[in-house]
Amino acid sequence: MAEVLSQSQIDALLAAAQSGAMDLDAPAEESEEKKYRKYDFYSPRKFTKDRLKMLSSIFENYTRVINSRINAMLHSSCEIEVESVEEQRYNEFSNALRDSDVLALVKIDKEELQEETPILVHLDTTVLLTMIDRMMGGEGNPDNNLESEYNLTDLELKMYADLMGDLMGVLGQSWENYMNLKFEYVRTEVNPTMVQLIGFDETVVIVGMNIRFPNDSDGRLSVCLPGVMLTNIFAEISKNTGRHTTGEDKSDEIFGSLRESDLEIVAELARTRLLLSDLYHLNVGDVVDIKRPKDAPIYLNIGGRRWFDGRMGVHNKQKAVKIGETYIKV
Repeated sequence: MAEVLSQSQIDALLAAAQSGAMDLDAPAEESEEKKYRKYDFYSPRKFTKDRLKMLSSIFENYTRVINSRINAMLHSSCEIEVESVEEQRYNEFSNALRDSDVLALVKIDKEELQEETPILVHLDTTVLLTMIDRMMGGEGNPDNNLESEYNLTDLELKMYADLMGDLMGVLGQSWENYMNLKFEYVRTEVNPTMVQLIGFDETVVIVGMNIRFPNDSDGRLSVCLPGVMLTNIFAEISKNTGRHTTGEDKSDEIFGSLRESDLEIVAELARTRLLLSDLYHLNVGDVVDIKRPKDAPIYLNIGGRRWFDGRMGVHNKQKAVKIGETYIKV
């Protein structure tokens, strides 16, 4: 409610105006308008930045896993890196696909997630054909005359299915720090416009990875993760994390289990160096001078580190080492 001026305040204003102390033509001061960030109600954000960073870290690990597999499979080096992890609506992903593109459908082999919408995986045709050419013994050079609407042959589709089955089969390794998941290739869809497993307005997270070969052939491997599936996975991760971070202290129980663990102890007599030519000419009965006195101590190593010194002897008619000096205090 506006403040009501008293009679004395009104008289003071009139006097100021008549004397010229107040400029009646001066514009009134505008109050500072508060600035608000625009919010897109059509595309609300479902996942926090921390969740997207988690996915980015998971797929960074995944690129390292499949990088070595692809290099071994194709006998060629390649570079794979995560380019983006973006939350968007499914229609944005679907509209970017061409009719000639193919999609791999991947499911999670976990009881709690059996009924979830499958994951969709898309690999650029140029990179796919480069990889197939290498698998068939070619140089893997890209075909610059390739039509934009090129349709894969039956043989190429079969090799694509084998490739996706191999690459998706190891995706679970990247999730091991959070939960145990097993990913399984289901089938290939040759017409992405017919894939109606995800509603156009549903939230998805698209993980884009760039694959580059030495011949400058490069393209994108995109993994479309349904939002509902991710929500359930994150809920399971939070539940498991809470279970480990709350409740009673289990340290005594953990250390009790560790005390029952088996450790390998290596008794090291000595180390020496030989020329390759000397090693090549060694025969039965030859003597290798280890350059140590006969009463020199034996080293006891655990986990590659020296823990004790000892003396060689016999115990219960078996060779044994009597511990002398201790190097690591426990």
